[in-house]
Amino acid sequence: MNAELCKKAVEKVGNANVLINLVSRRVRQLNSGAGGFCRPLIADCTNLGVADIALREIIEEKIGWDVPDPTVVVRPAARKRKKH
Repeated sequence: MNAELCKKAVEKVGNANVLINLVSRRVRQLNSGAGGFCRPLIADCTNLGVADIALREIIEEKIGWDVPDPTVVVRPAARKRKKH
């Protein structure tokens, strides 16, 4: 992977962990070889690996992503047990 592309993509996404998930999912799609998702969405992809193609697609905003809002997890209250 190109380090310069990684830096630009992290600036777009904002979170390195989300970027890793986006790139890995897109690399799997490009490597699958079936359907419309397997074609690169950028015009010039000569001499680029699939990870670099995925990063350029993110930088050029060819693919989108949504980060869900965090939800608060509440532990259920324990039930009172009957004494025998």
